Amino acid sequence: MAKTPKKDAKTKSDAKPVDENDLNISLDDGAPAPEAAAQPEATPEVSGEPMLNVLAQYTRDMSFENPNAPDSLKSGQAQPEVSIDLRIGRQISENNTIEISILVKAHATRGDQTVFIAELDYAGLFAIQNVNLEQMQPLMMIECPRILFPYARKILADMTQDGGHLPIMLDMPDFASMYREEMMRRGQEQGLN
Repeated sequence: MAKTPKKDAKTKSDAKPVDENDLNISLDDGAPAPEAAAQPEATPEVSGEPMLNVLAQYTRDMSFENPNAPDSLKSGQAQPEVSIDLRIGRQISENNTIEISILVKAHATRGDQTVFIAELDYAGLFAIQNVNLEQMQPLMMIECPRILFPYARKILADMTQDGGHLPIMLDMPDFASMYREEMMRRGQEQGLN
């Protein structure tokens, strides 16, 4: 069944997909908003075709807890409620490579009992060339996660199914909307400071 991550909310396994804009996003690097970073006195000219190369994709960390098995796996029980938290992180290296990570946490409960907790940190190493500063931030926070997400979704689905539960099938988030919302939030925070 398709699942869409929701912001600080729980969803039932049999629930209909919700609006993709409700996905929780966080930029874990503490970098300033691109509006602040993208306003140098002179933007250098970029020559050549823009290039985005995937150098590597990998699972950095994953965990699955099934604390009440085998009791939580007995048939005839109600489907658990599943809350999803998804975050995007980035790390810029000195050798012009960028590591983008998708961190997903799924917490399933039935009443006040934890059914399972699945956590995944899936990352990709990217080389980006011939892209100006104004285009760099959206490329890192929209396009790179779009490339990684199908692989992270498959790993999470397999992990929950291998744990004896129905696989969690996440819908593709609207990373562009998530990025715009995060930039608006950061702009408001900067306006308050």
